[in-house]
Amino acid sequence: MPLSELGWLTILPPILAIIIAIWKRHVILALVVAIFSAELLLTAGNPFSAFVQMVDRTVGIFSSGYSTKVLLFSLLIGALIHLIQQSGGVGALVNWLTSKKYVHNQRRAGLLPAILGSSIFIDTNMSVLTAGVSSQNLFDRFKMSRARLAYIIDSTCAPISVLILINGWGAAILGYVSDTPVANANAVVFGSIPFNFYAIVTLVIVFYTVISTKVYGPMKTAELKAVEANTPTETISATKKRFMLIPLVTMIASILIFMYITGNGNITQGSGSSSVLWAIIISILVAALLLRFNGNKTTEQLTEECFTGMGKLLPLVTLVLLAFVLSSAMKALGTGDFVASAISDNLPVWSIPALTFVLAGFIAFTTGTSWGTFGILIGIVMPIALQLGIDPSLLLGAVLGGAVFGDHASPISDTTVISSLAAGCDLLEHVKTQLPYALFAGSITIVFYLIAGVIG
Repeated sequence: MPLSELGWLTILPPILAIIIAIWKRHVILALVVAIFSAELLLTAGNPFSAFVQMVDRTVGIFSSGYSTKVLLFSLLIGALIHLIQQSGGVGALVNWLTSKKYVHNQRRAGLLPAILGSSIFIDTNMSVLTAGVSSQNLFDRFKMSRARLAYIIDSTCAPISVLILINGWGAAILGYVSDTPVANANAVVFGSIPFNFYAIVTLVIVFYTVISTKVYGPMKTAELKAVEANTPTETISATKKRFMLIPLVTMIASILIFMYITGNGNITQGSGSSSVLWAIIISILVAALLLRFNGNKTTEQLTEECFTGMGKLLPLVTLVLLAFVLSSAMKALGTGDFVASAISDNLPVWSIPALTFVLAGFIAFTTGTSWGTFGILIGIVMPIALQLGIDPSLLLGAVLGGAVFGDHASPISDTTVISSLAAGCDLLEHVKTQLPYALFAGSITIVFYLIAGVIG
């Protein structure tokens, strides 16, 4: 069957992934089945060709510099986390923060990753990793679940990045909008900020949950389990906090420096994936040197610790790889393009902003990529806005917010996987506990877009 005749079958693979993940609670199996089913569609039902093409597509992921760098730093962050944990630096920092009364309750503990996630908007991966790694043991100390940490960092980093726009997100979005017939791309992009209702609502909800210390739905169950867990609170010398702080500060500073260099003096134009990869390697070296000369660790012990840390994250890195493969297969099937064209026909003008948000969310949810959704939809909705007299900034805000919403809700999103990795949380638990918050914020957002559509 030609690809043009597949129609709604193009959304079958991601739906299979979601059903199997929920049913079997085995995300790797779910992704493999989804990828194979996509290849079956692409090869007209030939199982042998589908298998060969699935393997070739997986290998082909490494031909992308961006994907390879993401996979490498996702693996290497395991070595860095393990070195810091083994050094006692995390426990020392937690003891220091609590003894100095800087963090003495759950509210303060939750504010740390929320503020870090909101402040580091240059690169989402840097933001997620910094906020997650620095807060893991602090959440354990105050009997807060790692699922809650994953929710906080996931729901602050992407929304703040798509609102601030002085980063790679802004550059990419501006490039997409510049390729459309709008007269002033800069004005449209920055005019979309107050119309990005989902990002704004999500940040409000995150800070409400942190300040009120209230949680709801499956998150409440996760919190009760954390309260019942017997987490040891050993006393570690505060001087050891340097084993965490120095590598972490090195990582952040190195990322900023490398983004400045790769951006030829413009930090917002730098390569986030390259900068994060190089910075993590330097941070591992710094952590290893600290432990070699101040922690009485031999080179052989440090090498073994690094491989142990990477081994712990290998299952999650595999999930990131398979998510990339499925996203590639979805692009080959034309899933996003089909859904966009199928839903955008014959709509009343007042409903278009809300439906644009829903459409962007659905595409991001089924493909696992917000940036891919930007690339698919921005070129479609900008001409629609001009033709129907709708404010282009309003529709752009709906696309950006909808893409982040779908990314938050999707178990096959690399951002979702990296957030669970940074928080030390099970992926399915992160998806299950975050989904009600994302749906609640999404529902409020739809109402706002319906109102905006009626007002005009």
